[in-house]
This record gives sequence, structure tokens and C-alpha cells, in this order.
Amino acid sequence: MVKKLASIAVVVRDTKKAKEWYTKTLGFDVKDDMDHWVTVAPKGMEGTTLHLCQTKPLEKGNTGIRFTTKDVKKTHAEMSAKGVKFTSKPKDEGWGIYAQFSDPDGNTFWLMEE
Repeated sequence: MVKKLASIAVVVRDTKKAKEWYTKTLGFDVKDDMDHWVTVAPKGMEGTTLHLCQTKPLEKGNTGIRFTTKDVKKTHAEMSAKGVKFTSKPKDEGWGIYAQFSDPDGNTFWLMEE
């Protein structure tokens, strides 16, 4: 079962400049700062973050929206049984276990293990 909306990717040209703007101008807190994985959120906010994603525009259909679950493989099986189309099966990349699925309009979402 999907537990929560965890992060939303925001494509930026320069992660350092974007981080500075979100923290100094908007007063956000940095939640994570590990190479390409930089997330920020309003002060005191827990849960959902903005992932400052330094890249070319996201590939077609990739929303950059990430949902979490306690067990990706189990949730993948449950959602697949309901007819959800997965664009990638559960994978363990070392930094996390995830799968990707799409809605009927081709918008792609991330499903990641908490």
C-alpha cells in the first residue's frame, strides 16, 4: 500500500545556487545533501520534500513525484494485480529499493521503500 507522497523533483540548472535560494530566500531547511540528492522543505515540515534535481528536463512523462511504502515488492504485486502498469520492476540500487509505474495518461511515478 502506498503510504505517503515523499518528494517532488524540481529541475534546476545548478544545485548549489538552487539550494542557496530555497534556504536563504524562502527560509527552507536542507533535509538531505548528498551529491545529486539534495532535498529541501519549509522549516518544521516533515515528510514531503522538494528534490533539487540538477539535470536536463525530466524525460517525457516522468513527474518526479515519489511515493513511499514499507515493502516495494509487496506493493508492486498488489498494484499490478489491480491493473497498474509498472514501467520498471522493483530494483535495489544500493541507495534504495524502488519501482516506477504510470497512470493511464503515461505520467510516471516513483514507488520507493521507506
